[in-house]
Amino acid sequence: MIPRRRLNKILALALPIIGGMTSQNILNLVDTAFVGRLGDAALAAVGLGGFANFMAIAFITGLSSGVQAIAARRKGEGNTTEMAVGLNGGLLLALGIGVPLTIILFLAAPFLFPLLNGDPAVVELGVPYWQARLAGMIFVGMNFCFRGYWNGVNQSGYYMRTLLMMHALNIFFNYALIFGNFGFPELGATGAGIGTSLALVFGTAYYFYLGFKHARPNGFLIGVPSREQFANMLKLAVPSSIQTFFFAAGLTAMYWIIGQVGTRELAAANVLVNIMLVCILPAIGLGLAAASLAGQALGAKNPADAKQWGWDVSLVGFVFLALLGAPMWLATDSVLSVFVTDPETIAVASLPLKMVGWFIAFDGVGLILMNALLGVGAAKVVMKASIGFQWGLFLPVAWIVGPWLGGGLIAVWIAQFGYRALQAILFGHLWQKAEWQHIKV
Repeated sequence: MIPRRRLNKILALALPIIGGMTSQNILNLVDTAFVGRLGDAALAAVGLGGFANFMAIAFITGLSSGVQAIAARRKGEGNTTEMAVGLNGGLLLALGIGVPLTIILFLAAPFLFPLLNGDPAVVELGVPYWQARLAGMIFVGMNFCFRGYWNGVNQSGYYMRTLLMMHALNIFFNYALIFGNFGFPELGATGAGIGTSLALVFGTAYYFYLGFKHARPNGFLIGVPSREQFANMLKLAVPSSIQTFFFAAGLTAMYWIIGQVGTRELAAANVLVNIMLVCILPAIGLGLAAASLAGQALGAKNPADAKQWGWDVSLVGFVFLALLGAPMWLATDSVLSVFVTDPETIAVASLPLKMVGWFIAFDGVGLILMNALLGVGAAKVVMKASIGFQWGLFLPVAWIVGPWLGGGLIAVWIAQFGYRALQAILFGHLWQKAEWQHIKV
């Protein structure tokens, strides 16, 4: 059993993070409802544009793990005047990387987007939507830097508060700019992209306000990080960014493989993946909490406590996700009927969803320990393991057992759970082995 004091500390840090992440999924549903009124082409354009943007920002969102690792370590050391040094470095890197990357991708969007879909109507709507989202890339990077800092110093409530404010603004801007309400121009799908970027601008401004109010004594925007500090930031951030990019690209490859099996299987997989992504949010939130708690313990020169935080948070996550997964195997068809009306598609998705319900708790532990490893500075080993298992094992096996041998969606899903299980076991082994205790941050 976990002592109540430790359990309370875990929940106090993790629940605001989970709440903020959950609100993002609600926002995505609202966006889909708005754009869905414009027709299938607009809906497809926004969906593909959002996914293209996810891959694009992968190169900048990795800054969050570097900021969080440094902030948590300084807090644990009691070096409060330098807790925000990593945040300063992350914000400068968000500018340095984000500006040229935004310009390059903005100009290349008309040539890159048609590679995702050849439908002229989708391309016509998708290119300006993606360009509007790309205009907010710098602010995405800064938002992630602030998220890493607030989580690293146990002030995740500021992250949730800002995220909720941004979501409210995004809904307002979407309603105004998509349909031309409140005197705004009617911009359709492009308006959805502009609305999201505007919300990010306001959110970033609010983060700076909070930084001046609450992080100034911790070194926020006081001085420029040294060359060594920048190098340390990049050492932590670059592997995380590469891993995120390849994970997103791997999801694309998986969809392509399942598409070779059949259209109905692809439709079922889309529902299954979205259910899984919602269910693993608590694991990611708990993982970010584990990253902060373990990093702080290492800063306090208590490696045994750092290791125990990882296992304590994993136990909380396992129990929570086991309860969350129960309806998937106890009331499978009822869960699927919320998303699917075709009885044949429900039949195709039924067994894979049961598998999700059985496996989600174990997979969640792997995700928690993965984020904990990132939080203690082991970004390079996480990157190698994640890319190696997904691209070196899962995707080739999925293609062989799915389209080539005719195993269908079930075979692909078994291959996916096999690779995720091996990955979780490896992260558990790495955490227990504890070589990460010697990493300097």
